[in-house]
Amino acid sequence: MTETIVMVHGANCGGWCFDPFQTVFSARGYKCLAPDLIGHGADKANGIEKLTGVGIAHYRAQMRGIVAALPKKPILLGHSMGAVIAQQLAAEGLAARLVLVSPAARAGILPSSDPEKQLGRDLMSLGPFWTKAFDPNFEIACAISLNRLSPEKQRQVFDAFGPESGQALFELFFWMLDSMAATAVDTGAVQCPVLTLSGADDRVVSLATARATANSYPRSPFWVLKDHAHMVVVEDGAEEIAGRIADWLS
Repeated sequence: MTETIVMVHGANCGGWCFDPFQTVFSARGYKCLAPDLIGHGADKANGIEKLTGVGIAHYRAQMRGIVAALPKKPILLGHSMGAVIAQQLAAEGLAARLVLVSPAARAGILPSSDPEKQLGRDLMSLGPFWTKAFDPNFEIACAISLNRLSPEKQRQVFDAFGPESGQALFELFFWMLDSMAATAVDTGAVQCPVLTLSGADDRVVSLATARATANSYPRSPFWVLKDHAHMVVVEDGAEEIAGRIADWLS
């Protein structure tokens, strides 16, 4: 039976961000699913309304429904926020293998770089941001997540971005204040093979933070991607990285 790869995108993105990866994985014989999370991607026009009050648990429930309906356990690949959700589903025994790309910090992992801390301060400057959903900022995105893209590609990718839930961002960045522990992961319950990879120039999730995720899984490889940043999945060379991932999977 053909193996399925289910890809879970990060904040402000949509399933579209995995197009370069899907091209490679499909050519290798995998069936690929890259669904849009609630209010993202094709549904971003209604995102502000749909995402207000939505948190990580809603995203996880949505993805659990997709994964649990498959005839066999899929490979789960998560990018950024999606990597937290993928880990949570793997901890429920729903993954055959797990690939974490630029993984956002789950509960228990503190920010380790100045850019990560600044991003938290930027969120706090918005007031009670957890009560609403809001659109991304082009200048901030170019500085911290699109920094390895050409100006033309920065605009192209940003224009595909959509709003994000303030509650979900609160749960990610301020997990120590979240009484529901929405981003907690029972790493000991993850029994499948795990691969973690992160760009050396990532300003959203530093290498130290990504390595803290990888270190939670004994004997799990951790790839440092030179000349790459947070949006590894759409940067130049994304297809080559997908090929390396496919080699690891096989």
